Amino acid sequence: MIILEKLFITVDEVADILDVSKAKAYKVVQDLNNQLQDEGYIIIRGRINRDYFMEHIYKSHKKEV
Repeated sequence: MIILEKLFITVDEVADILDVSKAKAYKVVQDLNNQLQDEGYIIIRGRINRDYFMEHIYKSHKKEV
């Protein structure tokens, strides 16, 4: 089985996607991981599930419009 996209994205990738500092990206990843952990999911510090990240960023962007 070939995985085309990585399941998790790093803080560096989050910083690039959001065009923010690495410190801000760490905060975003930490907040999203805390939400996942509260729901009972296992998290990896410094990384966030790609789909979860994109879903929550898209929702945030949609609310601003």
